[in-house]
Amino acid sequence: MHPYRMQQLLKARGKDQVVNVGQRASLYRTIDRLCKAGLIAVHEVSREGARPERTAYSLTPQGRATWREWMLDALATPTKEYPAFPAAIAFIPMLPPQEVLRQLERRHDLLGAELAGIDAELSADGVPRLFMLEMELLRATTGAELAWVASVIEDLRAGVIAWSEDQLRALATATATQADGRDPAEQHGTLSPAGE
Repeated sequence: MHPYRMQQLLKARGKDQVVNVGQRASLYRTIDRLCKAGLIAVHEVSREGARPERTAYSLTPQGRATWREWMLDALATPTKEYPAFPAAIAFIPMLPPQEVLRQLERRHDLLGAELAGIDAELSADGVPRLFMLEMELLRATTGAELAWVASVIEDLRAGVIAWSEDQLRALATATATQADGRDPAEQHGTLSPAGE
């Protein structure tokens, strides 16, 4: 099929929840790369009336073999992915606690809305579970993240998770001293809060 039809079909089937097809330009770039790699090929070029030409694509034998290999590997092998959220969490001491709390409260609200949307899709009548498995996984991961964010928010509000510049400086000094046994006054390049 042609790229526009691919995009519309993915959206109509709810696959845009797990495959990023929001930008048609990126879909066209992907199709171009797949063509250059010999994984798909032009099936036909057609035109309806005064509309622009539409190029339809199909899998090549090499593309089908590559797809199958990728599918089997993706199903069996957990991989490390590096989303932005865990990276941001690693650096929250660089921001004031109240600012972190406000941002996590926003995230909590957005995750709650996302979860409600997923639940609505999952409750659709007549769709066999086979075609909803990715939504079930998305619901499980979104629900787990929502619960975790709620627990961090609770601990931030209660002061169980707290930090100040002075505490962070003392911790950095103690950690640097333990790491190499040198006098803290000799330490250089120690990471400090708020970008200092």
